[in-house]
Amino acid sequence: MHEQIGREAAMPNPALTAFGVLIGGWTTVGSHPLVPGTTLHGRASFEWIEGGAFLLMRSEILNDSRFPSGMAVFGHDDAQGDWMMIYFDQRGVSRIIHTSLSGKVWKTWRDAPGFSQRMTATISDDGNTITSVGELSRDGSTWEADLSQTFTRERWGGRGAPRPPRGTLRQ
Repeated sequence: MHEQIGREAAMPNPALTAFGVLIGGWTTVGSHPLVPGTTLHGRASFEWIEGGAFLLMRSEILNDSRFPSGMAVFGHDDAQGDWMMIYFDQRGVSRIIHTSLSGKVWKTWRDAPGFSQRMTATISDDGNTITSVGELSRDGSTWEADLSQTFTRERWGGRGAPRPPRGTLRQ
């Protein structure tokens, strides 16, 4: 077996500490203007990878195949003081999305010609519910509804402890 190259860098990234509130498995319920009147059911998970150097998000909508499963790796640029997600989904779409988490408000945004997106999410005081509102803009100035979701933390065993996402190693 090969020794892990660069293993010394596999350590917690202090710039990502605030995002720790997202760690765990979540069920999602949402809506999208593409399918008015339809409740979208899904799930998401967040886990530290590489010893906490990065955060990995996985997401899927379970009841409508028009919405792709995706994943994103969260990181931080020390020089610019900017957090970002590198997103990839089952269609082969890849995007850099900026993100922030301040207090109980998590935001994501992407400003791109012809298709900008933003999301504002509020985290409940107990950290077990996240309510997000998504918007998109095709001209950079007029915003319309996009995917909006409520995330509910998964629980197990009646003890109130979050269940780790499948395949997650506790770190």
